[in-house]
Amino acid sequence: MQITITARHFDLTNAIRDHVEEACEKLEKYFDHIINVHLTLSLEGSRNHVEMSLHASHFSLQSEAEDHDMYLAVDTVIDKMESQIKKLKDKVTDHQKKRLKEDLHFVYADLFERHGGDEPRKRLKTKRIIAETYSIDEAMNQIEKTKDSYLIFKNVETDRINVLVKKDDEHFKLLMP
Repeated sequence: MQITITARHFDLTNAIRDHVEEACEKLEKYFDHIINVHLTLSLEGSRNHVEMSLHASHFSLQSEAEDHDMYLAVDTVIDKMESQIKKLKDKVTDHQKKRLKEDLHFVYADLFERHGGDEPRKRLKTKRIIAETYSIDEAMNQIEKTKDSYLIFKNVETDRINVLVKKDDEHFKLLMP
């Protein structure tokens, strides 16, 4: 993620730059395909105005905030952007779940049989599932509640499918493709 900061009507200090970069880094935990973030910090009289635009692979978002303190204005604009990303991510996730449920093959399991000469028949069952979105801690709690030895889920931090395998009561194995 590339972060660009523009300062208008004042000199940008290293402390403000560090604060902005640190605040923008927390946006990556919601969506890791962010291409660039552009912040425009301006001083207009006694008000500090911050405009933020975020560009990702399939969308662009903007937010702005105004406050007496530049640090508070930056935090406010980051919080607004964070809520927009969460809303967009929920919308996309809900849309994908709806599309999967409408698929006619969603509820059925496929059964394949292979028969070769003297070998006994081999069967392969395929089950289509919806991967629920969990953090790693939530997935560990979820697998404790069920009697299954594995859980397939979408990781909140990476936005990718992961598999959590329960080895025994104390040990787990996380597969991250």
